[in-house]
Amino acid sequence: MDSSQLLGITIFGYLLASLLYIAIFIFRAKKIGVLASAVTATTWLIHTTGIILRWTESYKMGYGHAPLSDMYESLVFFAWATAIIYLWLEWKFKNRLIGAFAVPFAFVSMAYASFSPEFGTEIKPLVPALQSNWLIGHVVTCFVGYASFAVACGLGMMYILKDRRERAKKKNKGQGSEGLIDTLPQLRLIDDVIYKTIIFGFVWLSTGIIAGAIWANEAWGTYWSWDPKETWSLITWFIYAAALHARFVRGWSGRRIAIIAIFGFLSVIFTYYGVNFLLSGLHSYGSA
Repeated sequence: MDSSQLLGITIFGYLLASLLYIAIFIFRAKKIGVLASAVTATTWLIHTTGIILRWTESYKMGYGHAPLSDMYESLVFFAWATAIIYLWLEWKFKNRLIGAFAVPFAFVSMAYASFSPEFGTEIKPLVPALQSNWLIGHVVTCFVGYASFAVACGLGMMYILKDRRERAKKKNKGQGSEGLIDTLPQLRLIDDVIYKTIIFGFVWLSTGIIAGAIWANEAWGTYWSWDPKETWSLITWFIYAAALHARFVRGWSGRRIAIIAIFGFLSVIFTYYGVNFLLSGLHSYGSA
């Protein structure tokens, strides 16, 4: 069994895990929670094995590089990072309902990577611009940050749903039967997890931008060239920096931070995907 087959299995693994977590939410079937966690963890292990195997296959083909060189491989790593960050949050906060809003990101990423006609799944040699020891450090740190922001986005959507439900209950003075949204964690817990997830992602993204600047100086003789990818990375960084500043200085929390988490991830998507296909620049090879 080669890496492509293993990574293909993860598509269906994350799909099954997503459906199980959604079932926990919709049908309040807490009994399948252990199964959902087991499927996610097992799929992540298969995912990890697939990435390692793809790495070794590149050496056998004479290319010898980490599987982080193009859109397909970066999407695969994004899904991997999203899954492990979610599993850590589930273990940390002992709440599986988060999975209904986080694990689907891993599934969509793997499905898009595998089925999109825009890029192939074959192992290719590194383009000259990527032939550097900084490749792993820069890509890994940035994408762990992106994955954290994806999870924060899911949590933000969870918060908005719960907040709307709480407002409606107050307006109706608590009357009405309990609905699905009532099964979600308390607003205070969701807000705390969003905040901590954004901090985690912000640290990793900051490290990735710094690593990228050092790499750019080695490759192009300048730390910063206002390339579209660099510019949008900085915009994304400022969005989350503003969120944390508002939290620390202005005391922002709850709905406002949840909204920033959602719109911040839209900036991540454009930084990651939109720039490669809509704007030309020094990072355009990322779409190859």
